[in-house]
Amino acid sequence: MADSSFDIVSKLDRQEVDNALNQAVKEVGTRFDFRNVDAGIKWSGETIEIQANTEERANAVLEVFRDKLVRRQISLKAIDPGEPRLSGKVYKLTVSLKEGISQEDAKKIGKIIREEGPKGVKAQIQGDELRVSSKKRDDLQEVIALLKGKDLDVALQFVNYR
Repeated sequence: MADSSFDIVSKLDRQEVDNALNQAVKEVGTRFDFRNVDAGIKWSGETIEIQANTEERANAVLEVFRDKLVRRQISLKAIDPGEPRLSGKVYKLTVSLKEGISQEDAKKIGKIIREEGPKGVKAQIQGDELRVSSKKRDDLQEVIALLKGKDLDVALQFVNYR
């Protein structure tokens, strides 16, 4: 019998991120505490830019955006907010989106699977994703449960289960 396998990836649904951003724009535009503070959030190339007239307001807009991401089932580990910086009269905060699994994160995940996972499970690094294979499907289920229980710095999805 052939090995069963699945892939571990870290991808973002850009449409869902865009929907969350649009909802955050609406909420920032209508909320009373954001009136007359030049608060805003928008796409800036591949990153998201937040601006407001105080550092606290910029962080408040970030919290609104985080809330909208959570409601759309997007992990907060997939965003990397910077520190608010003064640019002229406004504070700007750049939020970058993280996709793909870095080599060192992939090695860390592979080590967890080897050390704590069931015997006979193999993990191969393939670019920015990992392929996990085993003769038993139950072992693959254990690996998924093991990785979901770990607190890793990257948002993981499990795809191509066969």
